[in-house]
Amino acid sequence: MEAFLSTLSADRELLAAEYIGFLRLAVPVLTLLLLLRCILPLLTFRREPEIWAWLNMIDGSQIPITHWETVIGRSKTSDVAIDVSTVSRNHAVLTRYDDGSWTISDAGSKGGTFVNDRQIQICALKPRDRINIGGVEMNLQPITQRQEVRQAQLRTKAASGWDTLTNLMLLTLLQCMMLMGFLLKGNQEDFISILQGFGGIMLCQWLLYIFYCMISRKSFEVETIAFFLCTMGMAAISTVKPGEAVKQLCAMILGVVLFLILGWSLRDLERAKKIRYLATVAGVGFLVITLLFGTEIYGAKNWLIIGGMSLQPSELSKVCFVFAGASTMDRIMTKRNLILFIAYSVLICGLLALMNDFGTALIFFCAFLVIAYLRSGSMGTVALAITALGFAGVIALKIAPHALQRFATWRHIWEDPQVGGYQQTRTLMCIASGGLFGLGPEGGMLQHVFAADSDIVFGTISEEWGLLTAVMTVLCIAGLAMFVIRTARVARSSFYSIGGCTAAAVLVIQTILNCLGTLDILPFTGVTFPFVSNGGTSMIGAWGLLAFVKAADTRQNASFAVRLKKQKKGAEV
Repeated sequence: MEAFLSTLSADRELLAAEYIGFLRLAVPVLTLLLLLRCILPLLTFRREPEIWAWLNMIDGSQIPITHWETVIGRSKTSDVAIDVSTVSRNHAVLTRYDDGSWTISDAGSKGGTFVNDRQIQICALKPRDRINIGGVEMNLQPITQRQEVRQAQLRTKAASGWDTLTNLMLLTLLQCMMLMGFLLKGNQEDFISILQGFGGIMLCQWLLYIFYCMISRKSFEVETIAFFLCTMGMAAISTVKPGEAVKQLCAMILGVVLFLILGWSLRDLERAKKIRYLATVAGVGFLVITLLFGTEIYGAKNWLIIGGMSLQPSELSKVCFVFAGASTMDRIMTKRNLILFIAYSVLICGLLALMNDFGTALIFFCAFLVIAYLRSGSMGTVALAITALGFAGVIALKIAPHALQRFATWRHIWEDPQVGGYQQTRTLMCIASGGLFGLGPEGGMLQHVFAADSDIVFGTISEEWGLLTAVMTVLCIAGLAMFVIRTARVARSSFYSIGGCTAAAVLVIQTILNCLGTLDILPFTGVTFPFVSNGGTSMIGAWGLLAFVKAADTRQNASFAVRLKKQKKGAEV
């Protein structure tokens, strides 16, 4: 009997070794195939701007209006540039609403904005209303309903149902293969937790896909990428802390719920406009509560401990910040609006500085730069903000000893490999040992280093699944960012373009800080890898940011935010 059990154990070990050898090659191949099938459609869609109205000038010329918020002014960065000295740099703003109505608002101009010879601050527009801006007369001619329907039909179609189904089946196959690797190689006492973690992700992605089919939404590339990243994070957790797999799964489910709620909110610009005030207050509220009642961990007071659970509210503040910054309907370019947002940004970063969470403060600042540039079009504004950051950084290094220590260790980790450079030196050695194809699940040593599933998760993925897979994981975030950049110029509203670009910027900056900090190319900040790092609030916040990326999709039946209106019988051509 003992001989039989010994033989059985040896056969199991041999089978596990052979399967892991196959898995090391299969994972990067399937990852590459999945990445290409999801990213290429996002980068190859039709991106010609859509025309929503025409400005009929007094000289008989027509200027196309291609966005739902259009700035009219003398500045070259204005959407409609009028080179007349009596016109202010940012004179007025045309705004279209979801029901097809239009308004014009004055942007704090010197000469004022007039409609039918009456000076206005904000006014509803009719097709034959006379608009006077700095002595230049014009009128607005919106496109007809039939033209709008035809325009929507010309949008690039989302991926076919078979393509989406194929992508999801490939992802499921990859997940099953990785799960089998853990079941063959891992400890028996962890089987249930790992099975629940991977099985829960698979169930969630298929349920979301079925829901999309029910509401006639055909695009699933963005969600597939997000679920793949969650899968890589679950693989790291299954190695380092398998007991937390279910916790991370629950956080992902909550993130998907937030994703759907925000998708519904972003569908209607007027509804989004009302919600922005709640988001603005919530963004500050999360940080104030953390500052007052938070717990300091590793020098930063950015954690709330509730019932044994640790939360990081600043991750949710990121979503609120993007929402507040992107809400640029009504008086988009007024100085009052811009000044209030700058003050809001300073308040956010100041609260984070008081919490000694300078890594997150840097992310918020970079998000502010993106919003400031997209709203003003001025590189001077960005340069001034960066200069202010330089002064703030010098002050921060003097008053925050732990931040100064990280900067002192930066690029000198091998001089102190046992203390200051402990995590990074071990990470670099483990990445080298993993090579291109990795050592397989639970095959490395980095799992024994602190934060192997969070701050240095890039090293864990590299060691166990190979540098090729780890790099492609980073490229997933880069692909989402490139997609948003492509959609920004053709987005129907600045709300979607600014929100999408800012959300993508936050995801990219987090990824850069996490990965390059791990490799000692940048100072080690301890920020998370979106969707991948172990952390409940980080996962929820990442899915919340993804909602803005999804809303930027202008393809047919792809985004929650773009609806194809049915033509009414007898509508005007």
